[in-house]
Amino acid sequence: MLKPVDNAVRETRKLDGLWQFKIAPTGLGQAQKWYQQALSDAREVPVPSSFNDLFPELAVRDHVGDAWYQTTLRAPNGWSGQRIVLRFDSATHRATVWLDERELVSHEGGYTPFEVDVSDWVKPGQAHRLTVCVNNELHWHTIPPGRVVNTADGRKSQQVFHDFFNYAGLHRSVWLYATPHAHIADISVQTSYSAPAGTVDYRLELQGEGSVRVVLRDAHGEVVANAEGPQGQLKVDTAHAWGPGQGYLYSMEVEFGSDRYSLPVGIRSVEVREGQFLINGQPFYFTGFGMHEDTAIRGKAHDPATMVHDFALLGWIGANSFRTSHYPYAEEVLEYADRHGIVVIDETAAVGMNMEIARKLAGSKDLPDELYSEQAISKATQATHLQAIRELIARDKNHPCVVMWSIGNEPDLRPAGSREYFAPLVEATKALDPTRPVTLVNVMMVGPEEDTVADLLDVLCLNRYWGWYAEGGDLQSAELALEQDLRSWVDKYPGKPIVITEYGADTMPGLHSILPSMWSEEYQRDLLTMHGRVFDRLPAVVGEQVWNFADFATSQGIMRVGGNRKGVFTRDRQPKAAAHVLRQRWTGFQKP
Repeated sequence: MLKPVDNAVRETRKLDGLWQFKIAPTGLGQAQKWYQQALSDAREVPVPSSFNDLFPELAVRDHVGDAWYQTTLRAPNGWSGQRIVLRFDSATHRATVWLDERELVSHEGGYTPFEVDVSDWVKPGQAHRLTVCVNNELHWHTIPPGRVVNTADGRKSQQVFHDFFNYAGLHRSVWLYATPHAHIADISVQTSYSAPAGTVDYRLELQGEGSVRVVLRDAHGEVVANAEGPQGQLKVDTAHAWGPGQGYLYSMEVEFGSDRYSLPVGIRSVEVREGQFLINGQPFYFTGFGMHEDTAIRGKAHDPATMVHDFALLGWIGANSFRTSHYPYAEEVLEYADRHGIVVIDETAAVGMNMEIARKLAGSKDLPDELYSEQAISKATQATHLQAIRELIARDKNHPCVVMWSIGNEPDLRPAGSREYFAPLVEATKALDPTRPVTLVNVMMVGPEEDTVADLLDVLCLNRYWGWYAEGGDLQSAELALEQDLRSWVDKYPGKPIVITEYGADTMPGLHSILPSMWSEEYQRDLLTMHGRVFDRLPAVVGEQVWNFADFATSQGIMRVGGNRKGVFTRDRQPKAAAHVLRQRWTGFQKP
């Protein structure tokens, strides 16, 4: 799916701004046909934003059900005779859209875009009523899963099985854009690099008739290769490779009839070989974080100012990578990573498939006995999961910053049915994109002898909390246990590279202790330092990503004081002591 762009023949109009807004029980607005008129008793909310933290009202923050949005849509007069498309960059977790009284489209999945051709119904120059019903409920068949229960006083309550707040709403931009009717529907590129040459294999999806011309220009605008036809290969004899810290991008210009589209292209290769993660044939060591789209007031809304500042902090601390934990980020984030040479592990929203964790987070003891069953993680869940993978790859396949797909975070891979659930998803991911490694992030409670899927993965991504959830307060014992744990994976899967995708400790900023004690800044500092020592002793470890970049909001619970405090930065991006320790370790870091 191509992102909307402005050029000589394409034009965009963002519908961002203040929309009318109203929360409602699930199904009420549909039954009363709220889309047929202006929303009554509505208030204004910004789009993009999460609705939860905008008002000092429990009924809004903790709302479970439908949230209705409405605005006026008007296409420019100059779009007459053009194909007109309405696009939502995300709607969390599902949405139904009406134009005036016509239902246009429904979409399941809160972090990937969807669009609909509205050429037959939008009249340029004429005002139209645009209504969107967003639903934030999570169930066993959704990605991520969850459960809605009724409270004693008759309210709906959302049980979440993941450790971050269930923000909802229109989190990213809403677009109206125009193209010629005969248009370029999609572009797929696969690149390779072997110094000094590079190639770009392309495939176009076209709607309509017309001749095709493809031109590849370097960063100075000079033509370096060209081709004709809907698929082919562009060869660059002396290529400038995209790589970590080197966000060099070519521009692939596609002409189809009267349509035009320019796609940024980074020429690079990714490979896992002999226990190493290779980018452009060179060993790469991940330094960085698991991160969340999470800020005060905005919730999970994309915010350019926050994005630029976060990337600046990644540069300051010496990080070269991050994981989009635990859902696809806004595409603008990947575009920024493309331009600045930041490496990304791109993850679906499949988090919370773990009954042991769910019982702790949801505070419920009446969950189903079998995790992989028709009462819990079922074939319906698997179908939703597969569609989420398809949409992730369809959106992000052309970003050079994305070097690996993660199809989920911390599922329990011990119970019966786990391999039957995940093996087809791993296979499908590799079929959809054979150029990138595939992983599934392992939870600490599942060891190498119990993990039923690890043999199918290209890279072992492990989340480990020795010194926090296990051996808490005893870093000497934690160091021994961590090394023994990691060596057991090396022994079981020799030749598979390991990335530690989570490790860390909750830390209250300003809490200090002479002797390192849990929750203090000194303890977080020493815990991270201890992990670094262990990683340096194990050649199989090819990366370390601390959990987390910054403190973030969660559901309420006795383990959380104002959210998850494992951030190296506070939620407002002030450094804890550990940030300076990581900066010292990662700046100019090379694996011993």
